[in-house]
Parts: sequence; C-alpha cells; structure tokens
Amino acid sequence: MKLRLEENSLRLRLSEAEVREFAATGRVAQTIAFGPGAGQTFTYALERLPEANPAPAVQLRYETGALAIEVPASVARQWADTENIGFKGQILVAEGQELRIVVEKDLDRDH
Repeated sequence: MKLRLEENSLRLRLSEAEVREFAATGRVAQTIAFGPGAGQTFTYALERLPEANPAPAVQLRYETGALAIEVPASVARQWADTENIGFKGQILVAEGQELRIVVEKDLDRDH
C-alpha cells in the first residue's frame, strides 16, 4: 500500500491483493520503521467501519505513530466489490482548512 502526503492531501493506493485483504478482513495496514526502537515506527491503515456505525463519510483517526483512514461499510463494499477505482473524502482539520483524502486501487501493482 502506497501512502502519499502532499500539502493538504493524503492518498492511499492499494494493490489488488491489498484490496482483496481489505474486502475480506475490513483492514489493511503497513508499518514503517524509522529506527530500532518500538516507538520509532509509523503505521498507516485503511479500516472499514462497522455496519452499526452510521458515519456518512470517510473519517481520519490519528495518534502518535498511527494513522487510520476509516471508511463507512457501504462505501467500502461499493469500492472493494466493484470496478470502481477509488473514492474521496474531505475532513475539516482546522478552521478553514480541509484535508483531502483519496483511496484508489493501484491496478499496475500485484504485490
């Protein structure tokens, strides 16, 4: 899974295998080590929200060392189970400032 950060945007691109994993389990994640210590890693994930969660749009959860893009179950199904290449969302992160989120299938990758 590729993570791209640029200005006020975040993009995730998932391989076909990662899309299948997300469809089956509701989560796909990657961890990057920036040093040998346990506190020197960064994990980013795409997570499907439970059916019972009425969230209408993509959400973001961030804490030190971890970032999760949370997707409503209906959006997750529509994306993972169809030919749709991607979906977008915008999150208000500060007064007058939005973070644009794009999640896409990376059809050129197979790993």
